Amino acid sequence: MPMKTILLVLVGLLCSFELWSQTEGTINGFVKDDKGNPIIDAAVIYKKDITRGALADENGFYEMTVPAGEALLICRYSGMLPDTVSVTVIAGGTLSKDIVLMPIVTDIEGVDVKVGKFDKPLEDQTVSMEIIRPELIENKNTRSIETALDQTPGLNILDGEPQIRGGSGFTFGVGSKVAVIVDDMPMLSGDAGRPEWGFIPVENIHQIEVIKGASSVLSGSSALSGAIHIRTAYPGLKPKTKVNAYTGLYSKPSVEGADWWTGTPLISGANFLHSRRVGNLDVVLGANVNYDHGYIGPPVTDSLVEPDTISNFNEQQMASKRARFNFNLRYRAKKFKGLSYGVNGNIMVAQSNLAFAWLNDSSGLYQAYPGAVFLQNQFIFNVDPFLNFLTETDGKHHFRMRLLHSDNEMTANQSNRSTTMYGDYMFKKSYTSLKGFDFIGGLTGTYTSSFANLYSGGGSPNNDILNISAYSQIEKKFQKIINLSVGGRLEYFQLNDTITAIKPVFRAGTSIKLYQATFLRASYGQGYRFPTITERFIRTGVGNFGVFPNPDVLPESSWNAEVGIKQGIKLGKIMGYFDVAAFWQEYENTIEYLFGFWGDPAVDPNQLFGFKFVNTGNSRVLGLDVSFSGKAKIGENVDMTFMTGYNYIVPKTLNPDYIYAVDELGRDYSYNSTSLDSTSQILKYRFLHNVKGDFEFTIKKRFSIGFSVKYFSKIVNMDGVIEEFEIATVGPFVQNIRYLDYFADHRFGNWIFDARVSYKINEFHKIALISANITNRSYSLRPLKIEAPRTIMLQYTYKLDRN
Repeated sequence: MPMKTILLVLVGLLCSFELWSQTEGTINGFVKDDKGNPIIDAAVIYKKDITRGALADENGFYEMTVPAGEALLICRYSGMLPDTVSVTVIAGGTLSKDIVLMPIVTDIEGVDVKVGKFDKPLEDQTVSMEIIRPELIENKNTRSIETALDQTPGLNILDGEPQIRGGSGFTFGVGSKVAVIVDDMPMLSGDAGRPEWGFIPVENIHQIEVIKGASSVLSGSSALSGAIHIRTAYPGLKPKTKVNAYTGLYSKPSVEGADWWTGTPLISGANFLHSRRVGNLDVVLGANVNYDHGYIGPPVTDSLVEPDTISNFNEQQMASKRARFNFNLRYRAKKFKGLSYGVNGNIMVAQSNLAFAWLNDSSGLYQAYPGAVFLQNQFIFNVDPFLNFLTETDGKHHFRMRLLHSDNEMTANQSNRSTTMYGDYMFKKSYTSLKGFDFIGGLTGTYTSSFANLYSGGGSPNNDILNISAYSQIEKKFQKIINLSVGGRLEYFQLNDTITAIKPVFRAGTSIKLYQATFLRASYGQGYRFPTITERFIRTGVGNFGVFPNPDVLPESSWNAEVGIKQGIKLGKIMGYFDVAAFWQEYENTIEYLFGFWGDPAVDPNQLFGFKFVNTGNSRVLGLDVSFSGKAKIGENVDMTFMTGYNYIVPKTLNPDYIYAVDELGRDYSYNSTSLDSTSQILKYRFLHNVKGDFEFTIKKRFSIGFSVKYFSKIVNMDGVIEEFEIATVGPFVQNIRYLDYFADHRFGNWIFDARVSYKINEFHKIALISANITNRSYSLRPLKIEAPRTIMLQYTYKLDRN
């Protein structure tokens, strides 16, 4: 080729390059997380032409060329919220633009949330889970933890009993089908399986995880329909002190003539927390005192009825009082890296009343029925020594022990006391050579010794129960996309050296990352629950009521399958998680607390009807669980946090004609024969529709306005024998108990609203005005029990936290 031609080609190429450089420009910069760490391999893409882009190098640096003018860049990385950046590119120029990506959970929740036994991010979980942060607990002036839990989508606390997705009716809190666990230690009473809500230190909650669906593999046998894991906080680098004081009162009920009190229905109390590090010693001290006048008054009897000599209490005796002190001590060894040991403890004295039925369905809604209320003086304490040894290569070893003692002095010879000893060894290890393979396993033992005359239905007031179990679960993550988990547990029970049971349970689940911030999950889990001492052997009765033993009640089991999707959302300044799950639960040998004519006239002609724990056969609960939680920025000065949820269930019996019991009159008891409305075969005492929501707006980080909403649909079905009980109490010489007219007149759902306002005076001081049931609605969620009228509380908080 002639030299002249070569020169012309080179000139043409140079001119083309010059023209190109004048129509495009260069963008470069660093991609980092919110802590300033480089994000290696983060993708930066030109939106109009996805073939143009760059990957950040080991320093987080990227560089790319794009057409001159306005340009939109999309930056993505696994586990981070994607971001869109608008830039103006100058032809032939270079623009530097750093990009900061926020972790999905951190951006939504405000902190780096780790959940579950494996302490993994929320999006990696293979089960449905809700997170409750401590801010909600404090903002709602939570005096006992169940009032905050009752705001959780899919979870209801009915008369002290936790219920997840319609897994149970009501049993006065006995034989909970939901495990309640505080710092990996069970918080159910050893004899009755009842949650000790007032014993949980609300002033020092770090996080609450509510697991929905059968969870017995890692949460124990009581987790038939789910589990509540409560984590308390250890000290930060600097001391923390918090004092919370409150006072308020109950409003006059909206029902005419229903206010019974003569004094002021006062509520008052205080919480205290101090945590700090003293060298290698972590110290947490907490305390609570609470006085509650109460809204349920003492019984009264009609003029022709024989005077009540058993429950003739006065207004002062019906009040509730509580004082609790707790401590956590942990020492981090200097000579042995990873070794820590210590002891946690809690002690409480309390006075309260247990009311089982109202006086009548009009002016007596807020008073107790004669003989159906008891006074209780409780003394309870636990001591929990522990040892942890964490290594970098050989895994983590956890040894935990507990001594829990409860002494309940009650009126009408209902006193009981129990001592529970618990021990657990747990081993966790992540195998880095297997790239994302995690193992957890352990051994657990629980022994409960109980003495109570009311538990003499088995022939003796002395009863004991032993539970030994072994459990393990493995998880494996593939390519940061798929997370698989498989686990199993073997349970052994022994009651009074005569009744034994052994049962294996299993679970499996997966979580798949479909797209940035989109996670699909599926899981299957089994549950198993051995009846408590109370369910088998309780025999008591006062007045017209009785509770009857059933030594032959069988263990109940369940399985739960679900498919769900969790979507991280960022729409403008709204960030949150939208979660939807479809679930299928089946129960075998379902234990229900049934009202019937169980008494023998030859034994006691005055106590013929009452309650008994009975296996009612098999049942199924299908449903849909939807939740949306997160935060938003409104303008420059307003921040909003929200947690909402909707739960729909179809709880049905699978054998409506199965005869599960015969009463003292020789009548057969089946679902069809005992139901008030059996047409749809809906299980008793369930809410088919349930809505929860909590919203808080904070203005300039000082002034906050919040409100909560709860909706419970009508109860479709209940025990038909209640009608017979009502008829049996009609007469001038018997205290008439009325319910069915109320039930017929209130067959609609209930919307309940709470509200709060607070003002942060400065860094240390905050005041708040808080109202529960602000519309003062009179409503009932279970037969013969009215819920609380409006309360109005004034709260003061002092907090010194330099962390």
